[in-house]
Amino acid sequence: MHRTARGGLAIATTIALLLSAAGCGDDGGSGTGGGSVPGVTDTEIVVGTHMPLTGPASAGYSKIAPATKAYFDHVNANGGVHGRKITYKVMDDGYNPANTQQVVRQLVLQDKVFAILNGLGTPTHSGVLDFLKSNRVPDLFVASGSRSWDQPDKYPSTFGFNPDYTVEGKILANHVKTALPGQKVCFLGQDDDFGRDSLAGVEKVLGAGGVAVKQTYVTSNTNVAPQIGAFKAAGCQVVVLATVPGFTALSIGTAARLGFKPQWVVSNVGADHPTLAKQLGEAAPLLEGMIGANYLPMQNATTDPWIQLFTKINKEFNGDAPFDGNTVYGMAVGYLFVQVLLAAGKDLTRESVVEAVRKGGYQGPGLAPLRFSATDHSGYGGQRLNRVSGGVQSYFGPTYETDEGDGAVREFTAQPAPPPANGVPTAP
Repeated sequence: MHRTARGGLAIATTIALLLSAAGCGDDGGSGTGGGSVPGVTDTEIVVGTHMPLTGPASAGYSKIAPATKAYFDHVNANGGVHGRKITYKVMDDGYNPANTQQVVRQLVLQDKVFAILNGLGTPTHSGVLDFLKSNRVPDLFVASGSRSWDQPDKYPSTFGFNPDYTVEGKILANHVKTALPGQKVCFLGQDDDFGRDSLAGVEKVLGAGGVAVKQTYVTSNTNVAPQIGAFKAAGCQVVVLATVPGFTALSIGTAARLGFKPQWVVSNVGADHPTLAKQLGEAAPLLEGMIGANYLPMQNATTDPWIQLFTKINKEFNGDAPFDGNTVYGMAVGYLFVQVLLAAGKDLTRESVVEAVRKGGYQGPGLAPLRFSATDHSGYGGQRLNRVSGGVQSYFGPTYETDEGDGAVREFTAQPAPPPANGVPTAP
């Protein structure tokens, strides 16, 4: 489908209207045998990404890459990695798969980046997997929970970051099953692997008949009244959303206009409260009671040492931009990438960085375990639930982990490791 860069504005305008109505060529080789490694010199490592700086997924997500870059600037100010400074080239794809292919080709073939880091989006990144594989470019920590990234045999150099959407669907559904038993559950998901994988997880816990009404949306159409109307007509009491932030806000705003007030249970990718509150404006109180999930420290946890570190870096290197879950996410990605670069060694090659991820064993700010191994290329393996209460998003209950299969949803009790004193990891 075609998605324009005006999509973000269209969503914002639609929400405003709803709420007023509601009242409220060189493959780079291997870097071995004396050949040069693309993007690597004695003093610099150049990596690139594709991000929705504009378009229907820009709300919140446009803040991720600047936060990652700010973390790299902090590392660079502290001497870099093995004496090399990290340069981060961020390209806007507008969440349009055709644009993604164009900008990734430019990053690889013209800019000669060492790796693609944290490219965002299921429909967007899916279209560049084969190109990156054929050019032997490390494809690290994709910003999506699609299970497509966890195919070690087919895509040996691609690794995820987010918990996969089926894992997340199971964790959200486990809460619905235990805390909201007997209620009619409905589901709205993005019309791609994001929505499908999430629904698969929900149904693994609730059963094939456990979801009464299933609806999808496409990001090029900001009218979700038919879907929300179907939920209201069916008497849905719980609605699970596998939505990007703009469509979380649209769904909640549309429901308010229709006088429909279910319990919202929202995927972590679309549940950041500061992002949603900004989208909804004066109608932000509609978010009260929303259940979400996350696997990184909450942005408002001012006593958490990771939040203290990231807040300091945000002030010093990111212009003191508004601090939210996207900021935390971007910096967490940067921290992990620096850990991997250090583990890959001073003689950096594309093979050595991929092998460093495969070895696993990384710890950082995450509440759940990172699952990287030779046979598992997914990222975080669990989540903790949160709730909006009194306009504040806070965690409750334990952290859970599970798999994308039929394994149980179980508690994960290990605590995150504290950050290093200067905020820069050391070589293993």
